[in-house]
Amino acid sequence: MHANSPKTLRQDLLNQRKEFAAGQSYAQAKERLIAGLNQFLVKDGNSLRSIALYWPIQDELDLRSALIAWANQNPGCALALPYARPDKHLDFYEWQDGDALTPSQHGVPEPNPNNPSRPAITPDCILIPCVGWSSSIENDKTHYWRLGYGGGYFDRTLAALRNNNPQFICIGIGFDWQKLNDAQWVAQAHDEPLDMMLTESGLLR
Repeated sequence: MHANSPKTLRQDLLNQRKEFAAGQSYAQAKERLIAGLNQFLVKDGNSLRSIALYWPIQDELDLRSALIAWANQNPGCALALPYARPDKHLDFYEWQDGDALTPSQHGVPEPNPNNPSRPAITPDCILIPCVGWSSSIENDKTHYWRLGYGGGYFDRTLAALRNNNPQFICIGIGFDWQKLNDAQWVAQAHDEPLDMMLTESGLLR
């Protein structure tokens, strides 16, 4: 795997994720990661009014149950799902368990942007699944970076959300084994950093 072949790297990582999800260690890693998410929700959830999650595809970790429980326990708080616009930006619409969704052009279930009972939301926090991830240190601060599917949707969206809300939080979701070194992948100038990274080892800030 080399930094000059991100397409090959992505496919290798997706294949590894499929194998990992079918393996014996997956259940324990999933349980530990979700426990870390619940700890974050208990500690930081009171400052959040809305969280954007993702609908899991291609063996992505399913966080829906934990987030539904958070929303149910916190009246006035809402969950949202992304809707991919033609200009490759994401909008977010309120989502409740049981809502009908429509597959996007990429096969990802999306909310109906024309549903008057599910308004558009500007989330306080976004949870983003990673195909791979890395870290770098600059001025004694650790930065986390996401390797995604290559569409650029999240990078464009994160930049806009950060401009509008300096308190906005973006958390990457992945496993320890998905961490990449500089020989495998280096974030590019257009890549937006993650504020935190959540793995089975805990929440990295």
